[in-house]
Amino acid sequence: MDKVLITKHFAIYGKVQGVGFRYFTWKKAKQWQITGWVKNLADNSVQVLAQGSHENLTLFKQWLEQGPPQSRVELVLELNEPQFTEQIYSQFSIKY
Repeated sequence: MDKVLITKHFAIYGKVQGVGFRYFTWKKAKQWQITGWVKNLADNSVQVLAQGSHENLTLFKQWLEQGPPQSRVELVLELNEPQFTEQIYSQFSIKY
């Protein structure tokens, strides 16, 4: 049986730019078979749109709350966005 696909949109605040946050997020997404994107915003936060199984997205969110070694995550918000149940991304990418 196929796992149910869910979509989550996160906003991450703290010391999350200039510390490799997007690169490490991309690596973790690949590790947990998550598709979507990560990008820096002008307010020094990072946003992530992620699609995957509930189990993998739970692990991914836990990692986002810690971040890579040089970061200091202060807050991870789960944004209220329309939930896609069909896969809309074929891979995980870093947006510029």
